[in-house]
Amino acid sequence: MITKHVKENIQMNVYMKKNAKEANIYRLKKELDATENVKYTRYISAEEAKNIYKEEIGEDFIAFLDGENPLHASIEIHLTEAFANVDELRKLSETIKKRNIVEDVRFHESYVESINKNIGRITIFFLIVSGMLLLISVVLINNTIRLSVYANRFIIRSMRLIGATQQFIRKPFILKSIFQGIISAIISIALLVGILYKLHNYYPDLVSVKNLDLYLMLFAAIMVIGIIISWWSSSLSVRKFLRMKIDNLYLS
Repeated sequence: MITKHVKENIQMNVYMKKNAKEANIYRLKKELDATENVKYTRYISAEEAKNIYKEEIGEDFIAFLDGENPLHASIEIHLTEAFANVDELRKLSETIKKRNIVEDVRFHESYVESINKNIGRITIFFLIVSGMLLLISVVLINNTIRLSVYANRFIIRSMRLIGATQQFIRKPFILKSIFQGIISAIISIALLVGILYKLHNYYPDLVSVKNLDLYLMLFAAIMVIGIIISWWSSSLSVRKFLRMKIDNLYLS
């Protein structure tokens, strides 16, 4: 989501000729809006550009130019995430420059290259960190369940001696582990919802409630992973003690 937000805020500015009619500019804007790789566009008139620049510098620069506005009307273009790269921006720029009403097309090429390069590095970094955290979580969950089963190893052995089947012995341990996995997943989801809610309050552009399907998929994945890890660890641990010789129970 952060990557999408950053890339879709990369902008290209199309500056119009002074004699360009507003009707032709709006026609070009509609054509750009209908283009596949364009997320949205914004028309900025010469008067609006003057007011924006005046606010930025903090003084009326028009007074020094005998009342003449040197700024051009422009269209601000934002591309979709997949097309927010230098190659696509160049292609679109060359296409737009062919229009008679267009004076110039500009975008910060070095800035775009830097963003895409850094996003790639950050993505790799987060994938590595996420992988390490997942591995640590699996190890901790596995060890916790193994300790729980270890504490009941004599009960498991006694049940085997009175003729209980392996499936009958494993069932309560597995169900208990799955229940604990579900509870852990619910707690994790609740914490994640709290974090996302706070982020949405401070950075509404980064965390949007419109991505409900994505959040539901994430929550479902957390729940499934919690259940699978708990079931897998419990099954392995119980199987180990079911197959263990009685003399080794005191050495485990």
